[in-house]
Amino acid sequence: MSDQSAGPPGDIENYALLSDLRTAALVGLDGSVDWLCLPRFDSPSCFSRLLGDDRNGHWQIAPAEPVREVHRRYRDNSLVVETYFETDGGVFRLVDSMPPHEKNQHDPPCLVRMVEGVSGEVDVRMRWVVRFAYGDAVPWMRHVRQSEPELDEYILAIAGPHTVVLRGDLLPQRVPERRAHELVFTLREGQRRSWVMQWSSDHEEIPPRMDPVQETQDSEDFWRDWTDKINYTGPHAKSVYRSLATLKALTYAPTGGIVAAPTTSLPEAFGGNRNWDYRYCWLRDATLVLLALDNFGCSAEAAAWRRWLVRAVAGDPADVQIMYGVDGERHLLEWELDWLDGYQGAQPVRVGNGAYRQQQLDVYGEVMDALHLARERGLAENADTWALQRGMLKHLETIWQQPDKGLWEVRGPDRHFTHSRVMVWVAFDRAVRAAEEDGLPGPVQRWRELRDAVHAEVLEKGWNQELGAFTQYYGGTTVDAATLLIPSVGFLPGDDERVRSTIRVVERELRHGVLVDRYTTGDDTNEVDGLTGREGSFLACSFWLVDALALSGRRDEAVSMFDELIELANDVGLFAEEYDVHSGRFTGNFPQAFSHLALVNSSAVLYGGHTRDESSRRNGRDPR
Repeated sequence: MSDQSAGPPGDIENYALLSDLRTAALVGLDGSVDWLCLPRFDSPSCFSRLLGDDRNGHWQIAPAEPVREVHRRYRDNSLVVETYFETDGGVFRLVDSMPPHEKNQHDPPCLVRMVEGVSGEVDVRMRWVVRFAYGDAVPWMRHVRQSEPELDEYILAIAGPHTVVLRGDLLPQRVPERRAHELVFTLREGQRRSWVMQWSSDHEEIPPRMDPVQETQDSEDFWRDWTDKINYTGPHAKSVYRSLATLKALTYAPTGGIVAAPTTSLPEAFGGNRNWDYRYCWLRDATLVLLALDNFGCSAEAAAWRRWLVRAVAGDPADVQIMYGVDGERHLLEWELDWLDGYQGAQPVRVGNGAYRQQQLDVYGEVMDALHLARERGLAENADTWALQRGMLKHLETIWQQPDKGLWEVRGPDRHFTHSRVMVWVAFDRAVRAAEEDGLPGPVQRWRELRDAVHAEVLEKGWNQELGAFTQYYGGTTVDAATLLIPSVGFLPGDDERVRSTIRVVERELRHGVLVDRYTTGDDTNEVDGLTGREGSFLACSFWLVDALALSGRRDEAVSMFDELIELANDVGLFAEEYDVHSGRFTGNFPQAFSHLALVNSSAVLYGGHTRDESSRRNGRDPR
């Protein structure tokens, strides 16, 4: 097999996101769709080049001649991507989209690709390599031509339960020695060629033909209509709009759940083993999701997320997990795909996430805070949802003093993480506020006593006077960027000297320019997370520092830092989980909801949105 047929994936920052609100695809600057799971975000992939090479599945449309320049953009605020290829012979535009079927969720997922000649003429090559089951299953391919009930021609790819259909103006031909289909044609100015790839749950029920031009227009219209309701006029509006659209794109429309990222095993450190599957819904994101969506006019999505949240955690409070599947699935068993080389050699490639079994006490605070905010935003409580929260609080009373894995889901020993204890305080504080502000029934005096006891404990055991900071865990001597959230959740005011001092120590120990690490990692095994190697700076932590600076009275520094962080986005406004300061590259899963959530909420802190800890807005009261 030639080197050309075994090419590696591009840099993480070279990808753009497509989504139909059930699954997502990543398309690179080279015109190659390198990642696509069908029919859901967490389904097995049929294009897996992202975690290996060309032979693991991809769909590339690009010039068959040397490229002088490539540039791309999203059409307005939509998720329709235009990539312009310039060669010596001419220029053509590649238009990619996935039609979102938010209302008719039973429509088969599909990927629409079109090329349009802009000037001159260009020889274009299309290579279509389908590999089901994360690149492990080579499908049986058939070229079908039928005349009844109407003329229809397509390529059918089948492997076990997996089926896709490719239709187009020109269909590629089989290249047996590569187990691929290829096509080379000349595209002249004013010409258009298009293709549609559709998924089917049954190889005997072929999806009907679609008009690619109309579907592309419908996609653009959908996103334009959706973004028109966003209410934000502050600085960096384009970035805020793109972040909100990305959060919408990571939403699983049938349930309202939002995945942390559409990818798995993109490494937090190149060549390392910090590779995790993020195609699931974390409870920790709940508060930030509600804030980000509701702050800027996306109230329907906030309500849908609240419904997903309540549904997911329903049941015995002792069984509450930190994450769930997009449908609320509980078992996310972790296993390794040993046939994939991993992104640029990063092993292992993991599917599932064993952290779903971990005890992380902070999630109780996140859920209580999210549902408290939902009440403040006008989402009515009912007897069932309040009973659920009371059950969670009763269980928390019995376990809050136990050590846990913390919000970073460490694979080392359980510890008394300071952030976890702060969020336990949040849980009881929001319960007290529910009783005092909403008149909801419950043992409010006991909740007050527990809230005050947790608060006193954190101030005593989480604070290190010699270091001058809240530490990562009780008795520790190192800091954690999660302590930057202390003023955001209302545990202490931003101008408290302990908060200000903690910010200074975090800056000294974890900050690199405008970037902030989660905690200190090194080449040896880390005693906290149990893993080896360094990782990139966590982008959400960088935005948390923006918030902390603003809340502590250092607003000018916060604005300057926010401006610089915005510039780290890729060419279409997307952020990964982390940023490697040494190579200047994105690391971790991409695009990362947590990064975009943090960006949107920093814009609210700086430019007039509602912050996480503020007075009630019920009954028309607005403290701004």
